[in-house]
Amino acid sequence: MNSRPASPPPFSSRRRFLAQLALAGAAGPLAQLASTAGAAERKKKGSGASPAQGAPLPAPVLHVFTKPLQWLDYAGVAAMAKETGFDGLDLSVRAGGHVLPEKAQDDLPRAVAIARQAGLKVEMITTDITSAGGQHTENVLRTAAKLGVKCYRLGTFSYDDKLGIMGSLQQHRATLKELGALNQSLGLHGAIQTHSGTRVGGVVWDLYEIMRDLDPRWTGVQYDIRHAVTDGGLSWPVPLKLLAPWIKCTDLKDFVWQQSPGKATVENTPIGEGIVPFDAYFKLVRELQLSGPVSVHFEYPPFERATLSEAEKRAKFPALMRKDVVALKALMAKQQIG
Repeated sequence: MNSRPASPPPFSSRRRFLAQLALAGAAGPLAQLASTAGAAERKKKGSGASPAQGAPLPAPVLHVFTKPLQWLDYAGVAAMAKETGFDGLDLSVRAGGHVLPEKAQDDLPRAVAIARQAGLKVEMITTDITSAGGQHTENVLRTAAKLGVKCYRLGTFSYDDKLGIMGSLQQHRATLKELGALNQSLGLHGAIQTHSGTRVGGVVWDLYEIMRDLDPRWTGVQYDIRHAVTDGGLSWPVPLKLLAPWIKCTDLKDFVWQQSPGKATVENTPIGEGIVPFDAYFKLVRELQLSGPVSVHFEYPPFERATLSEAEKRAKFPALMRKDVVALKALMAKQQIG
């Protein structure tokens, strides 16, 4: 990442500083959307395939999300990630995570240093941050920025029945506008994950209502294709195209539906063994030229819902992790990614 902006003023004047930054960056998303619209118009007029449609895409940095590996210390998780073919770690920096937010100033630099010693990158982290004024927000983000982290996943945003759907989204937009200004001051991108269910980001379209006036350099979406397919069915490409300017990082995993009368439940699977249409997804990723760090999630048994000893985990996990990396690289190579 390029040189970072100068440090903002002390906490007492933070709100005024953030408001000024938010105003200064307001033109960013409009310019980016105008550029996208111009490209679409050129295509419509018959100028031939755009460079993006035919251009290969560099391989993304594959991070392993460390949530299922928190039984390992920092050196242990780095060693397992390296052994299984990953390029980096997506460290959980949240309550109950691999790095506790209240200890981020000391523990996050240590975790990142150990990862780098193993030849890994840490371009993304996962947090439970939902506002600029959160108890540990500034400490976590300042520490991450100093360490060269590019993106962080935000915490959960919900709907308030008293405010209604649109009222909730408007409230979240105001919150993220202030947080985006803090991100700008630090050179970070904060992203809401697309997540199936009734939380914000479940229907995916709702994120556009929040993001449409926010600068995508500092605030955006961590697109999760598994969750997008779970709730979007066959329509998942539409919001992906709509949100493309705000997507600077992504998540990857797979699933199947387990059906019984009147009910269907999600069962996560290894990559390529479920119903996520990875060929179509990676083709669209290349066409849209979506780049940025990627987090690979392991949410299928035995990583979850299996009672295993540490010895059993050490015996079983590496082969499964390696298998998913190999499958992902083959799927991406098929679509000229990497």
